[in-house]
Amino acid sequence: MLDFPKWKVIWLWTITLVCALCALPSLSSTMGITWPAALPAPRINLGLDLAGGSHILLEADPAQVTRQRLENMEESVRAKLRTATTPVRIGDISSRGGSLTFMVQDPTQVDQVRELVLPLTSGAGLTGQRDWNIQVVDGNRFVMTPTQEGIDQAISQAMDTATEVVRKRIDALGTREPTIIRQGDNRIVVQVPGLSDPQALKSLLGQTAKLEFKLVDPTAIPSDVAQGIAPPGSEIVPYAEGTQGQPTGAIAVKRLGGIKGDQLTDAKQSYDQNNRPVVSITFNQEGGAKFARLTTENVNRPFAIILDGKVLSAPNINEPILGGSAQISGNFTVESANQLAISLRSGALPVDLKVIEERTVGPDLGADSIRKGMIAMLVGTVLVMVFIGVTYGRFGIYADLALIINVLMILGIMAIANTTLTLPGIAGFVLTIGAAVDANVLINERIREERKRGRRVVQAVETGYKEASRAIFDANLTNVIAAVLMFLFGSGPVRGFAVVLMIGIVTSVFTAVTLTRLWVAQWLRRARPSTIEI
Repeated sequence: MLDFPKWKVIWLWTITLVCALCALPSLSSTMGITWPAALPAPRINLGLDLAGGSHILLEADPAQVTRQRLENMEESVRAKLRTATTPVRIGDISSRGGSLTFMVQDPTQVDQVRELVLPLTSGAGLTGQRDWNIQVVDGNRFVMTPTQEGIDQAISQAMDTATEVVRKRIDALGTREPTIIRQGDNRIVVQVPGLSDPQALKSLLGQTAKLEFKLVDPTAIPSDVAQGIAPPGSEIVPYAEGTQGQPTGAIAVKRLGGIKGDQLTDAKQSYDQNNRPVVSITFNQEGGAKFARLTTENVNRPFAIILDGKVLSAPNINEPILGGSAQISGNFTVESANQLAISLRSGALPVDLKVIEERTVGPDLGADSIRKGMIAMLVGTVLVMVFIGVTYGRFGIYADLALIINVLMILGIMAIANTTLTLPGIAGFVLTIGAAVDANVLINERIREERKRGRRVVQAVETGYKEASRAIFDANLTNVIAAVLMFLFGSGPVRGFAVVLMIGIVTSVFTAVTLTRLWVAQWLRRARPSTIEI
């Protein structure tokens, strides 16, 4: 237990010094000291409650998810019946009343249609229900109705996807350690530390970035379009504000058969031949093939580029576009083009998100919390060090040195891991300091007992470390389990507390057991005392 080869001594001191040195940039920043730019500077990020920032609450409309499911199912049914081995002719599909209704013109094909559309439905999670009910009414009329279980599952999936898209967009802005969590069934909480002006963030999150390419309906009469009347199978889509388009400000496009932008692999801001800001997009292999087929089959016909239900432009297809890439033009500035590129790269939001609550937290409250937290940490550290030093003498001094190194190692590891320190994290920090000396108390008391039993100094120290280590590891293992559970199932502040607690447990065991044992072993080997005061 007290034998330390040279390589082990070097290894332990290397770990200790590296972690301690990584804490210096954060400490220098706290004390207002400028850290040299030429040196590496890993720093601890401060949470919203310490650094200030923006708090935004987003809400989605569940009814929109239901409408999208109806539209997607309609397009899937049409495609399935159109590409069947034996073509099936049906009448118009109606989506009134929240159900899809269509008639099969040949009643003998009803069973065939049922077999074709049944695979388009699936089970709704573990509820035992399907996401769609299929009924045949009057012999040849199909009624497909979404079940409540299917709607709930679709809303949950949409919110999970929206949460991930929001996370990608915020990360693309270069902000550090945002807190993005679901709240309830249809809300998302976004907290971004250090962001004092949330306007750009709101604009980015409020953009659904649903990109579509649809063919313009050449049969539409401009006067009807102006009155909001579209030909059968088409829909009216307005031009985006400031877009140079039709005098009516709207255009009729084919409702089905276009291409969606969910198959993009890249989007970036660039410039066209006239040096105007545009967004260059690239499709994946499947999307590129669809785009090539669309442009090949519709040469000399206009198609509309639609973003979030607004037409950006309606260029003419002069020739097939076979490269799998295209440009989106409009009245963009460099900033707006870059924001659109970020939105497209991170994916479209499956549902519109509306800002229903917004708060900006100033840094003054955080600075006061940091100051008070530092005071609490310093007072607690000094009191613990004085008590341990007076109680255990030389062994207490070793415990005090281990406590100081423990604080530096916690800060260093947090800086290396790029973690965020929150106000509950400071509470975990202070708690860790108090618990860091528990191991030394157990060890020193056990050494006292062994000395009272008549053991020699070296044997007493060795037995004390060996026997106490078992209880120390068992006790700290239960704390680690509790911290892991808090991290896995807790929200932002609770997770901040759990992170500091986990790191503190590991470093306190390392410093209080391993480092102090190294120091004690070196002292015993050098001084060879016949008795010890502990």
